Amino acid sequence: MSKKGKEKDNAAQAPEQQENKMTKVGAFFHEFRTFAVKGNMMDMAIGMIVGGAFTLLVTSIVTHIATPLLGILIGVDFSGWTITLPHLYGNAEPGVLAIGSFLNATISFFIVAFVVFLFVKAINAFHHKSAEEAEPPPPPEPSAEELLLTEIRDLLKAQSEK
Repeated sequence: MSKKGKEKDNAAQAPEQQENKMTKVGAFFHEFRTFAVKGNMMDMAIGMIVGGAFTLLVTSIVTHIATPLLGILIGVDFSGWTITLPHLYGNAEPGVLAIGSFLNATISFFIVAFVVFLFVKAINAFHHKSAEEAEPPPPPEPSAEELLLTEIRDLLKAQSEK
């Protein structure tokens, strides 16, 4: 095939490829819009907002209540524990490892994990309880044909016994 023939074929394919790409992009955005409008997406967004507020609450409890109480019980206030690193490479400020902040974050993590565990356990118990309460439907009543066949069977059985 000549060079001009190949160029014509490529020129003819270009609009088809562009159209194919456009339909893929359109399909992608349609799928995303369907996903975003679903209730699951909204539930997830609300859960993230409530989770963020809950995390702030737990952080405040740990920082202002649990850590001081733990410090009183142990006899040490570890919220201010730090390790100062030596000056390296001529830095004006030394590096500081905030061990107390790390302990506060660890305590916060365990509190949040425990609350999530309790929440999941309560939901599972609810689902288990509702599954137990649901009674199986009663078996369907026999049809008229089945009743007639049962009656015929019983009559034949009674005749054969005589």
